[in-house]
Amino acid sequence: MSTHPLCLTCGTQYAAPRADCPICEDERQYVPPGGQKWTDLAALRSDGDLKPRVEEQGPGLIGIGSDPKFAIGQRALLVRAASGNFLWDCSAYLDDELIGKIAELGGITGIAISHPHYYTTMVEWAHAFDVPVYLHENDQQWIGRPDPSIELWTGTTLDVSPDLQLINLGVHFTGGTVMHWPDGEEGRGALLTGDIVQVVPDRTHVGFMYSYPNLIPERPSVVRHAAELLEPYAFDAIYGAWWDAIVRTDGHNVVQRSAKRYLTYVS
Repeated sequence: MSTHPLCLTCGTQYAAPRADCPICEDERQYVPPGGQKWTDLAALRSDGDLKPRVEEQGPGLIGIGSDPKFAIGQRALLVRAASGNFLWDCSAYLDDELIGKIAELGGITGIAISHPHYYTTMVEWAHAFDVPVYLHENDQQWIGRPDPSIELWTGTTLDVSPDLQLINLGVHFTGGTVMHWPDGEEGRGALLTGDIVQVVPDRTHVGFMYSYPNLIPERPSVVRHAAELLEPYAFDAIYGAWWDAIVRTDGHNVVQRSAKRYLTYVS
């Protein structure tokens, strides 16, 4: 069981012990008032407080996380694409039970992560399933545990399989990425966004932020460019970073009108 240090606040795993967590010291995250605290996967597993959570989130999409939530608390998505299962984003908690559940579903062929807040234990996942992790090179400075399994990509798009494409929108982080699955939603298309494009409570709009905990808006030029990049893509549903944070229909128009609304207030 891994004893690589794990930040208790954001879930980022580092290669060796250190005093600080660069992710949390950045203005897009935070160090709690009580100061920096650490744990590791071995301790989390032995404590027994966390249990795997695996639930359907939509057609061909299985949510993966822990109960109760740990660190930031995002859930990953297992995309059951025709070309093979693919993991979108990463949940910090991983144990043998969860590995077994995913193996029963057919395992995974690769991992892609939207931005550094969700890098977490990506190397543990890569080793458990012997697969690559795709990260945009613009965010490589935030990798806490370098490993040969990590494959950096560059540019605006990357086809990670015949039916899954990554798109670098640059929102939240310069490497901020979403995944387009044209076959999702029974052929109507799905966009998997983490919190690069944030599904908001009314489920009829999305938001764009540079820092969520510190309430710093994203720059208008970045939001405008992101909307332009997504304009040609067809997708009915948008899957955000949290359990049931889903826009079920009209996703393409939701993004475009949300960007327009955003730019009327932030310019």
